[in-house]
Parts: sequence; structure tokens; C-alpha cells
Amino acid sequence: MAILERRPMERKIISVSPKRQITIPLKFFRQVGLGSQVECRVQDGAIVIRPLPSDEGEFSVEILKDLVAQGYQGEELVAKFAEHRARIKDAIGRLVNEADEIAAGKRKGASLRDVFGEE
Repeated sequence: MAILERRPMERKIISVSPKRQITIPLKFFRQVGLGSQVECRVQDGAIVIRPLPSDEGEFSVEILKDLVAQGYQGEELVAKFAEHRARIKDAIGRLVNEADEIAAGKRKGASLRDVFGEE
């Protein structure tokens, strides 16, 4: 039987500016792979800051194929692409929030019947 070794959780006290801003210690920043944007939420009475998932190109090819098929090109294609990506990011954010509410028991999830129309 293997014994799991637990390392003590690193801790650092940081200041909050009058504008509610904090500076994340570089070691922590690098350790969790933060970028220029993070996800911030309140969970169990704590503020949780974590990296955004790196799914940057996940839908890009499909979006571009669809827009090209619709006849967009040049600057108009670029503008439409940005618009579609923003809408997808918003939709994913709403889905993540809904999943969190279901997991926390604040909202009821869909049943198999709801999803598949079967009993």
C-alpha cells in the first residue's frame, strides 16, 4: 500500500490596494500557468482565481469554414470571426456557471429523459 506524501500548502500574505487590486506572487503565477486573463469566482466563501482553459483554437477552424462558406473575406471575415468567437466564449462561460450551480446544488440538472426524451 502506497503512502501519499502531502506537502504543506504554500502561503503568502499579500496587500490589497485601495482600488481592490492585488499582485499575485510570481512563483504562484508561474506555478499555475496564469496568462493575461483569469477566471475568478467565489466558492465556499473563498475567492478562487485560476487560469482560463486553453481552448483558443478549438472552434476556430469550424468558425472560419462556416464564414468562408457564407462568402465573407478580408476585414469583414476578421470582424465576423472575432464576433463569433466572443459569442462562443460567452456561451461556454454560461455553461460553466450552470454546471457549477448544479454541482453546488443551487440548480437542478437535466435528467436522461430531458436530454434523450426517454424514460
